[in-house]
Amino acid sequence: MADKPIVLKVLLRQRHLQGHRAFCKEYDKLAKQIEPDLVGSWPSKAQFYRWLSRDIQGLPYAHHCRILEAMLPGWTAEQLFQEHTGGIEFVPEPPASTGTGRPAKAAQPTAQGMADVTAVFPSRPAFSHEIPPHKLFDGAEQINMVGLSLNLLCQSYPDRSLLDLLESGTVVQCLFLDPAGRYITEREQEESHPQGVLSTLTTLNIQTLQRLQGKLSPEARGNLRIRTYDEAVRFNITVIDDATCVVQPYLPDARGVESPTLVIEKQPGPPGLFETFSQVFESMWARSTEVTT
Repeated sequence: MADKPIVLKVLLRQRHLQGHRAFCKEYDKLAKQIEPDLVGSWPSKAQFYRWLSRDIQGLPYAHHCRILEAMLPGWTAEQLFQEHTGGIEFVPEPPASTGTGRPAKAAQPTAQGMADVTAVFPSRPAFSHEIPPHKLFDGAEQINMVGLSLNLLCQSYPDRSLLDLLESGTVVQCLFLDPAGRYITEREQEESHPQGVLSTLTTLNIQTLQRLQGKLSPEARGNLRIRTYDEAVRFNITVIDDATCVVQPYLPDARGVESPTLVIEKQPGPPGLFETFSQVFESMWARSTEVTT
């Protein structure tokens, strides 16, 4: 991750567009004018903040580059993702044209051929270091999660932040491995835990959400939905706003924190892995059991 800001970050800050919501509104405004099919195709929150921290290989997808160049006239996408050496308070001017008459290099998708996969991390801690929970969840309108104990939300995201989301209308659907079921016992044996370790943690996390649910206003209480399933645990899946999906496989003889983590972001074009894992969640949710107080 770069120590110095990139040009894009400085220019967006000058225009008060450094926040994801403000940026998306401006993105849609320009898309409507120059390419209406791109309305709503703005980057996810996680993707946007990786742009600003220059945590990408190459350039964003070509359609993103076209909107950025319309948003910031005089700059090419390639120039926007270069390091800015003047400090974040110093606003740069577009470089003067070289007059060579050569067209700018075409932007290439960063995930071309990757079926929506935009980042891969060797473990959950490596993922959380680069994309902490607040970058995933803050401002989300829908959060769907399935896994074992769902620590990413229940242990790593502040209660106050989750309450604020729910009160603002965000729908959160949490699907836990049944702490009293057969398959959590099998997973404890597979991870070489003493009996009851995972079931106790999962019960605690469910109770944490139930406690928060009790603090919500009557209007917001239904926005938090808690269910369980009793099946072989294969994936930890988090889907945010029909745009971003974070997936971890459960490996044999390894704890969940040791599993590789994929960041999957829905892209224009044929369905990729985002659609696959979104459907996995929907299928499991449909046959799950509601947790009642």
